[in-house]
Formats: sequence, structure tokens, C-alpha cells
Amino acid sequence: MLLSLVLHTYSMRYVLPAAVMMGTAPTYVLAWGAWRLLSAVLPARFYREVDDRLYTIYQSMVLFFFENYTGVQVTIYGDLPKNKENVIYLSNHQCTVDWIIADMLAIRQNALGHVRYVLKDGLKWLPLYGWYFSQHGGVYVKRSAKFNEKEMREKLRAQMKTETPMYLVIFPEGTRYNPEMPKVIADSQSFAEKEGLAILKHVLTPRVKATHVAIDTMKNYLDAVYDVTVAYEGTVDHKGQRKLAPSMT
Repeated sequence: MLLSLVLHTYSMRYVLPAAVMMGTAPTYVLAWGAWRLLSAVLPARFYREVDDRLYTIYQSMVLFFFENYTGVQVTIYGDLPKNKENVIYLSNHQCTVDWIIADMLAIRQNALGHVRYVLKDGLKWLPLYGWYFSQHGGVYVKRSAKFNEKEMREKLRAQMKTETPMYLVIFPEGTRYNPEMPKVIADSQSFAEKEGLAILKHVLTPRVKATHVAIDTMKNYLDAVYDVTVAYEGTVDHKGQRKLAPSMT
């Protein structure tokens, strides 16, 4: 029976990390909520410091399962500073695992608790996480004409005013690159051609407003801008055609 349980658990090794993450989320949010209430009468920096530590503990546990239990091999090329920096992290966007990659880099710089995201506005309705990400320093943005530049600048300036360590993750494409959605790719390439931009094959034409606002607002606060390209094994077939990138499940 024990052997059967082990084999069954191993067969679910790609599902378990996501299950652990979601299963422990209520406990984490409860602990965070208690601290949020207790810290209401304290200076903002005290709330932020403990919040970052709580987030580090939670994400370290999640990362343990994603890095060790699934059997993935992580290969990092390029320079990865060992010291903490205030950075903007720009990356291509292929799947629901991409945010884990940002965590993998941040934890190697002892900056996991400083990870904050620029996210699509619709994600604020995500159960538990949606509201918390905003409280942790994340920014929700709308697309095109609905983009509120003033609101984003004010949010970032508030973070700088309290000297909040910043590891701001942005996926400029906005939408995940999915080879099974050729119309989205074709529309992106048509837009690039119309605007006189380079036609990109493996990524969508980036939406630059949020990135521009973030860099312009924090230009005197940042130490670096990280340009990250993520590649997943097995996403190109024998004909050189792109395949769907892996998901959390």
C-alpha cells in the first residue's frame, strides 16, 4: 500500500506543487491579515518588512516543490548579481509558470520577498491572491486607452517614499505567447508591421506603456533593469515549429 501511495504521488509530481501552493494560501493570507491589522498603528516600513518576510517564507516553500519535486533542471546563463538590487525584471511570457522563474532568480539574490508584479487588471479578482498582490506592492493596469498612467506613477512613488525594496516583474507582452492561438500572433505581427516595428517570431509585440512608466518613474531609484529570456525544453518540434509551453498543472 505504501509503495502504491509513493508511485501515485510521484505520478502527480507536476500537479502537487500547484496543489500545495493553493492549499496553503488560506493559511498564509490569514497570517498576513493578522499582521496587517496589528501593524495598522505602526509606521509603514514595519508592515512592509514583516510582509516581505512572510512572503519569503511562503514562496520559499512553493519554490521547494517546483524546483525539487517536479524534477525540473534550471539552467541560468548570464550575470546574476548576488547582492540585492532595486530592479525591473522584464521577461517574455509563455505560460502560467513564468512567474516561478522570477522567483527562482530572486531567491538566489536573497530578494524573494521583494518580488512585486505589474499585472493585468482582471487578475485582481483572483481569489486570495488578487487583493494581496496589490497590498504587497503590485500594480494592476488596464490596456490601451484605459491605462491609468497617473495611478501607476502614484503607486510606485508611494513605494519609493517608504524605501520599499523593489523587484518589479513585468511581462511586456501582456498576453501569453500561445502557438495554439495563431490569430493572436498574426494580429501582433500585423500591428508591428503597421507601426514599422520588427516582426517578432517567438514573442508577441510588447506593450510598452507600463514598462516606460515604471522605468521613468523609478529611474533614480533603480539599480538595474533585468532583460530575461525564458526558454522551456520541448517547446520546439522536429520541424522547428513552436509547441505549447508547460503550465503549472
